[in-house]
Amino acid sequence: MPEDREPAAVAAPLTAPEFDVLMAAVGPFEARPRIAVAVSGGSDSMALALLLRNWAEPRGGEIIALTVDHGLRPESAAEARKVGGWLAARSIRHRVLRWSGPRPESGVQAAARSARYRLLGAWCHRHGVLHLAVAHQLEDQAETLLLRLARGSGLEGLAAMAAVSETEAVRLIRPLLSVDRARLRATLTAWGQPWIEDPTNRDETYLRTRLRQLLPSLAPAGLSPARLAATARQLGRARAAIDDAVAALLARAVALFPAGYARLEPDAFAAASREVSLRALARCLMTVGGGVYTPRLDRLERLHAALCGPAAPARTLAGCRMLRHRGAVILCREAAQVTEERAISAGGRLRWDGRFLISIGRGGDIRAQARRAETGLLLRRLGPDGWAQIVAAARWLRGNPVPPPVRPTLPALWHDGRVLAVPHLGYRDPEASAGLPPVRIDHAPAHPLANARFTVA
Repeated sequence: MPEDREPAAVAAPLTAPEFDVLMAAVGPFEARPRIAVAVSGGSDSMALALLLRNWAEPRGGEIIALTVDHGLRPESAAEARKVGGWLAARSIRHRVLRWSGPRPESGVQAAARSARYRLLGAWCHRHGVLHLAVAHQLEDQAETLLLRLARGSGLEGLAAMAAVSETEAVRLIRPLLSVDRARLRATLTAWGQPWIEDPTNRDETYLRTRLRQLLPSLAPAGLSPARLAATARQLGRARAAIDDAVAALLARAVALFPAGYARLEPDAFAAASREVSLRALARCLMTVGGGVYTPRLDRLERLHAALCGPAAPARTLAGCRMLRHRGAVILCREAAQVTEERAISAGGRLRWDGRFLISIGRGGDIRAQARRAETGLLLRRLGPDGWAQIVAAARWLRGNPVPPPVRPTLPALWHDGRVLAVPHLGYRDPEASAGLPPVRIDHAPAHPLANARFTVA
């Protein structure tokens, strides 16, 4: 005879007052908020879209749903249309963004994720939308913790996903990190709203899927999704505290210059706790070098020891060069590592060397631009040959405050072997640059010196 058991608790739909609290935790928002929401058609994103609509309407706001069609499954286009129909019936605007171009032979899931956020962020930037909501929820947070634990992540990774992430294009919000999937599905069921089950979520090729399937067996040992997500939240608070300390050290120990180099105060780095000091130095390397990954710990520790030592000898790491200059320690880009060359024309805008955003206006002499277009306008480093060329034409450049080790690493506009302009040095060739429209160059690395604070809802 089967053992008597308590009936399983039925998940309750998420209420409007509860969702108000969740949104307040990821605010603030403008008076009439415009929020884009990523909607795949799954239960989590459909629930978020409907909850957001009900939250925004009384505030005079607007919700725009964005579906990325990765084109990885034959039925994806039809599913995107179905999602559009469901949302239209709920008076929610909907746009489909398609991933085009070549696909990698391996790492498809990671590439698709990268493409998805790139497409979503670009759409928000073009349309002036400040906030992008994504539907990561409690089980997603638990899976992320396990995934990063399996990969040997430190505190930064084990804090899992932040409730708010500031990106270059948009402010990413995750209001549902404390809500489990059962409640979201109960919410949809209460509204009579169907959803799509993505077969990719059951594909055991992916580690995340295998970890997801392990979760029910971990719960009896006390490792329930709620407990794992709570652990991630506690680690997130620890990460936020360290982020604050790192930002404070950077503020007093680092001066960052528009030409992309930094001046470091070794005594301040030496006086700080080792963990904070190492993290601050890693941020400097990523900002100055334009990289996206933290340097290996053993190499970072060696550079840190050199920085805090009595002589601070010249060293290189992560595409950067650390050296003494006029009694100070500077960190600049390693000239030999600056190899990117990009064609650019009037009205163009691009990121160069992972460090600078360059834009050229549309004014100037159209005929001169047309002549240059025949052989191309090139953006590349100034280099020693470029420096020799421009200083011969303008000897006053020798007194420029940009340190000599930095000058060869600067972005320069070239045409037919001649330097037209080096904005950071205030140089324009008076003859060859005739008709050249205004050029703007901003130091804007993928990783700024101090991140926005890790937000824990």
